Amino acid sequence: MQPVIDHIEITVKDLNEAIKFYDFFLPLVGFNLKNKTQALIASHDKHVVEYTHPLLAMALTSPRESLRNEQVHRRRPGALHHLAFKAETRSDVDFIYHQLLAFNANIVAPPQLYPEYHQNYYAVFFKDPDGIKLEVVCQKGV
Repeated sequence: MQPVIDHIEITVKDLNEAIKFYDFFLPLVGFNLKNKTQALIASHDKHVVEYTHPLLAMALTSPRESLRNEQVHRRRPGALHHLAFKAETRSDVDFIYHQLLAFNANIVAPPQLYPEYHQNYYAVFFKDPDGIKLEVVCQKGV
């Protein structure tokens, strides 16, 4: 086997707001919106929107009605801390940052080197509408 993730499914508070954000962001990292599907899975009390790429599928789901008012916090046990998308170049990281700024995304930290991770770790950090932390990172030298 290869350590490759097949798909990720994230429960969001407001599916419509999340769709607006991910419809904007995911094409920047290689997803084609033509490969987006939606479904209602009544037996699981959820709506699902899935973005499919040959290397990864990413799905957004509505919360269970009984859990709709729970707060997201990435430091809770079992919570998603953050997702990092790999960029080929630092210029890619910068380009995505400028696109996120134009979209008025919640930027946590602009692109910069993070030597505490390693000498070539160059990343931008931002949050989706639910406060889920995302990252675009290039780990190659200049």
